[in-house]
Amino acid sequence: MELKSLRGMQAAAWILAATLLPGFAAAQSKTPKPRLKLPAVSRSKVRGGSSTPLDPSPIPTGWTCVGNCGTDAADGVVTLSPTGNAAYEWTSTSGGTDGVGALPTGALGSETDGSTLSTTIFTATAGTALNFYFNFVTSDGAGFADYAWAELYNSANTPVALLFTARTETSGSIIPGTGLPAPLATLTPASVPIISGGPAWSPLGGYSGSCYAAGCGYTGWVKSSYTIATAGSYYLKVGVVNWSDEAYDTGLAMDGVTVGGVPITPPVTPTTTPAPSSLLLMGFGLAALAAFFVARGKFAAI
Repeated sequence: MELKSLRGMQAAAWILAATLLPGFAAAQSKTPKPRLKLPAVSRSKVRGGSSTPLDPSPIPTGWTCVGNCGTDAADGVVTLSPTGNAAYEWTSTSGGTDGVGALPTGALGSETDGSTLSTTIFTATAGTALNFYFNFVTSDGAGFADYAWAELYNSANTPVALLFTARTETSGSIIPGTGLPAPLATLTPASVPIISGGPAWSPLGGYSGSCYAAGCGYTGWVKSSYTIATAGSYYLKVGVVNWSDEAYDTGLAMDGVTVGGVPITPPVTPTTTPAPSSLLLMGFGLAALAAFFVARGKFAAI
């Protein structure tokens, strides 16, 4: 009797599970997928002052980075800039640093992590033109409006002029960034809608090729032109930051920084280094080859 009773209870449990599981699965399918933070591409966290840089694509000598920056050639959706240079600099929230990347003058609040890249200090006379190109690239969209910016500083680290802003938008122009202070530089073109789709670009790390709802994509190259009003010593800083969370990364490509038509630093060509596994295999191969010739010599001697 006890065995029959146990079997009856098992049968009832199976019937109950078959009745409830389809409804449970349907309810689960309606739950929004979480916005997960994917692993970033492994790169040096602080650049410029490191004696042993880990990134195979270094930033120009004298430039400094907090977070994640580098140099790249044509890569995915980001082509070479109109300058004709063989490479461009970039900064990304992928591998960025908490509390870094927010706009220095006019931050929105809710910024999370990001990166900044600063040029060397340069001198300029009054009326000198400062020009460069930028390309805003984001895998984020919907209500998570990441942004990027560029600002001119004097050598005393005081902000002088906000040059551009770019921010994720589901529709309309990406520049200037919605809700951010008005920039002072002339942007060409002045209005840029997003070129939509999940942007494939290595500096986005694990989110390269991904897209979170409407708003992801890239702007293409935009020219920033500004006339420095007062003679002095200056540097240019750009930043990019995640907003509201740390998922679905955003980056900024920059190239062709000139002062009075003269590049402030020579262009940097990206370099590649063999992966550790490749070096290890090469070592094994050389060791095996050496052992072969040693053995061959011994047999010949016999």
